[in-house]
Amino acid sequence: MIPIKTPEEIAVMREGGHILAQIMKELIVQVKPGVTTDQLDKIAEAKIREAGAKPAFLNYQGFPRTMCTSVNEEVVHAIPSEEKILKAGDIVSLDLGVIYKGYYSDMARTIPVGEVAPETSRLVRVCREALRLGTEKARPGITTGDIGNTIQRFVESHGYGIVRELCGHGIGKELHEEPQVLNYGERKSGVKLEQGMVICIEPMITMGDFNVKRAKDGQAFVTRDGSLSAHFEDTVALIASGAEVLTKFE
Repeated sequence: MIPIKTPEEIAVMREGGHILAQIMKELIVQVKPGVTTDQLDKIAEAKIREAGAKPAFLNYQGFPRTMCTSVNEEVVHAIPSEEKILKAGDIVSLDLGVIYKGYYSDMARTIPVGEVAPETSRLVRVCREALRLGTEKARPGITTGDIGNTIQRFVESHGYGIVRELCGHGIGKELHEEPQVLNYGERKSGVKLEQGMVICIEPMITMGDFNVKRAKDGQAFVTRDGSLSAHFEDTVALIASGAEVLTKFE
């Protein structure tokens, strides 16, 4: 059964989403050559606790840190490390979640490190735009397939792959709730969206083939062909007028 949130519950999630978005903004400015993903993770945890929230990913299904920091061919769920030093030309996907007053919020952004190649910048830009288009499509009465189809057609029109083994999801009192929100598919397929649902829309795209595999650490997913990957995500509430991004940057 898909949980339907009350206006009061969405108000709490809006507060949590605001906290998360502000922390993400502060993290993005820390991304620069020479910084380790471990340093970024420690900043994230400190800021979450300072804000009166809790890290959503810490110890979730065995994940040992606060934030997923996926670099280059790492798609999602890479573990921060003192040994992972960012260098100019890299891209790093920061995937972060918080628990606030019993409700989860989740978001991700892929950030260029220093100056990156034009083709790398284009990959990031297309993924960001795919999230925007998928969110614009979301409203009560459409289906999850309508969102996935919108994202897929846009991304593939630019020559990129859509990761199929990973997807968006419902969110609320649990980090992962129904429904699944695929980034590909047929129009009018999947689950019909209703007012009060809260979902995470999160396109994950690749510069090469869309197939992924588990990394040796058992947590991260990487592109099977070693190509670059980008990932953007927001927590989105379905309201009468359409969709409200709860993790929106101010």
